Amino acid sequence: MIDYCKRGVFAGGVAGVAYGLFIAVVANPLTEYLHHAGHDHGHHAAESARVVAESTTAIVSIGGGLLWAIFLGGVFGLAMFVFEPALPATGTARSYVLAGCGFLTVSATPWLVLPPAAPVAEHLYPVETRLAIYGGLVLVGGAVSAASIESYRRTTARHRLLGVAAGLAPVAGTILILPVVTPTVVTHPGLSTDLVAAYQAMVIVGQAGIWLLIAATFGWLQRRGESSTVAQTPESAPESA
Repeated sequence: MIDYCKRGVFAGGVAGVAYGLFIAVVANPLTEYLHHAGHDHGHHAAESARVVAESTTAIVSIGGGLLWAIFLGGVFGLAMFVFEPALPATGTARSYVLAGCGFLTVSATPWLVLPPAAPVAEHLYPVETRLAIYGGLVLVGGAVSAASIESYRRTTARHRLLGVAAGLAPVAGTILILPVVTPTVVTHPGLSTDLVAAYQAMVIVGQAGIWLLIAATFGWLQRRGESSTVAQTPESAPESA
């Protein structure tokens, strides 16, 4: 288990560095632009104070992104140790299956009800309520992931494409039904639909990139570890004549 957790944390660190660069180059500039676009700038505070505040926010967001990726990597490694035998794939492909389940559980399913909120968004419910909703949706995402894997395992023996379709059915059903049966919890007054969509797409790409890099790095470390183990295995001594 320790080896799995180490690989996961390292993979999370690699993903975190890349995500930090993404935040610095793409996310923070767009966030700042949306922040200003959503407010009326009839007057300005002291420019120097504003610059310092923005710089501090940028540093905190980059550091927070790095820590978030490391945390996800550690959880990924632990989950791989526990669930690896049950994942419907072979070799390092299991890393990508687990990463997809992680993204669906932690991000995609909650976003169907609690979409990424751009700056100046107005939340219709207090923080405590939103956290409770998020926690419940994470459980829903985990259940959907488990149902998807089980559906695939039960039907793939008949035909691979049938297994893929069965595995995607719980995900598709969740995407179609959940937004319809849940109320709106956030609005974005003062921002155009295009700007909100651009911000949400940026968040989705960033989080999906974290999971993809964790899976790729973890798989590479796993292959490297297996190769090292094979290389260190002593060859059978030749039988004496």
